[in-house]
Order: sequence, then C-alpha cells, then structure tokens
Amino acid sequence: MIRSNSRKKTRSILNNSDNTEGKASALESRFAQAQSRLNPRRQQLVRAILASADETCFLSSRELAKRYRVDATTILRATQVLGYQSYADFSADLRKHFVSRITPYTALKAATREKRTVADHIDHALEKALDNINTLKSDLDRQRMIDLAKLIKRSRRVLVVGLDFAAALAYYLAYGLSGLGFDAEAPRGATGYVQHKVKVLTPKDVLVAISFGQCLRDTVEAVLQARKQGVPTFGITDSDTTPIARYCDAHVVVSVVSPSFLNSYVAPTAVINAIHVACSHIDPKRALTRLRPTDREYAAGPRWYREPKGSNGDLP
Repeated sequence: MIRSNSRKKTRSILNNSDNTEGKASALESRFAQAQSRLNPRRQQLVRAILASADETCFLSSRELAKRYRVDATTILRATQVLGYQSYADFSADLRKHFVSRITPYTALKAATREKRTVADHIDHALEKALDNINTLKSDLDRQRMIDLAKLIKRSRRVLVVGLDFAAALAYYLAYGLSGLGFDAEAPRGATGYVQHKVKVLTPKDVLVAISFGQCLRDTVEAVLQARKQGVPTFGITDSDTTPIARYCDAHVVVSVVSPSFLNSYVAPTAVINAIHVACSHIDPKRALTRLRPTDREYAAGPRWYREPKGSNGDLP
C-alpha cells in the first residue's frame, strides 16, 4: 500500500520550478512518455518512488518492493515499461534524478533521519568519498585526459570557469597549469568580469568549465558564449545529462555524491590532479625546463618557513 502523502510530495517535486528550472530529469521524461502504458497502481508506485528519491535511490529492487508492500516482480515490470533493460539502469537514473534536485537543506534533512552518531556521520562521509574515488579510478577515460592535455599544450590560453564552491577547483587547476608554464587563469568575481574574460578568447584558446548538478547559470553561459566564438570547450561535471556535459565539446563525469549538505570534491580534485599529471608527461622536457628554476627555491628559498638558527623548535 502506497502512502497518500507520497502523491503530495511528488506533485511538489514535479511542479517546483525552483528545483527543476523547468527541465525534467531523464527518469521523469521516461515516466511522462510511459504513463499510458502503466496501470493506475504502477503510476502511483513510480510517483511515490520519485517523491521519496532521497530515501529510495540507493535501495535494491527487493528493498524497494518491501518499502511499498509490493512484490519485486512489480518493481521490475514497472521499470521495464519505463524502458529500462535492468533495475540497475533505473536505479542509476533515480540517483541522478535525486542529485539534480538536491539542495543543502534536503541533503542535511535526509542525513538527520539516519540513526548515526556524529562519528558515524564522519565515517559515512569518508566512505562516500572513497566510493567516489574508486568509481573514478574504474570509469575514468584516460585517453580523454591525454586528449585534453594535448589541447592545452597547443592552446594559447586556458580559461578555467568554476564559480561558487567550484571556484576552489578552478583555481587549483589553473594554478597547477601555470606552474607548468601554461597561460592559465581562473577568473573570480562578478558575472561581468567572467563574461569579459570569455569574450576575448579565440579558437586558439580553450575554456574548461566546472559545475555540477543543475549547473550554475554563469558557468553554462560562459560555455555557450565560448562555443559561439569557436573556442574549444571541456567540462568537468557529475553526469552526462548536465548542461555542462551537453554543451561542452568534451567532458569528464566525476561523482560528487556526499551525505553532507555540500558536494564532495575529493574525486573532482583527483581528476584535476590527473590533468596536471597528463600535462606534465605529455611533454616532460618542457615541464622539467619550466620547473628547473624552482628546484633551488624549494631547497633554500625564502618562500618556506625555516627555524631560526640555534632554535630547538620551542615556542617563543
């Protein structure tokens, strides 16, 4: 038996344009197309699953059947009518549906329902971060990293656009590329400043965009403007269906799933590190030539803290 309040939650999710920005998820689109082939009971079941995606997206088919007091066959047949060849494919789209609509409030609210100690929540966050890294290691297209490194090498300038929390990722990518001798920059500040930086790009440059979930408007618009100018674009995002993935010439998908109210940027940081590694080894002679002058600085330069002579390390 499906709880009646699930229908209310479903209508709230599907009709709330602030969450969806008017765009249906892949799962919602499938549901809309398949409604005529689903009997009323299965329609109600799918709506309930969508409404409680924060609780259902990680359940197995048997667990889902138990939750809604139906048999597992009903779950599997409903997903088949939606066009999925396996429950795993349906579950993956359900997770994407949830992540694309998650807000810091809903994420924290979902986490507080779990009966965990503070230490347990910390361990859970670390486990999810490790899962994201393991998924990245398994799924990352190494050749795509190499192709990006080659593109960066032949480009005149690299503009990395990542705003809000992704600004830290953009800075890290640009800073590492600068250390290897590339003209790389991650502009921060007002929308107009980012737009001005994009407008001076040419087809000899490259724009790297970093954004996740629904994606920030300014970052997506930077990609669209760059494309109009014939500038090659590359995206770092968390799904093949995000605006960054759809509009960039090429992209890499990396998970930012987290039980926290914020995305986990452990795996995106690892991707950026992989880009740095690819760029340094695509032309090691260039990289070594660029880094050679810094070798002495690291050994004895004034940039690093040194204990005063005669000090044993005690506090003053």
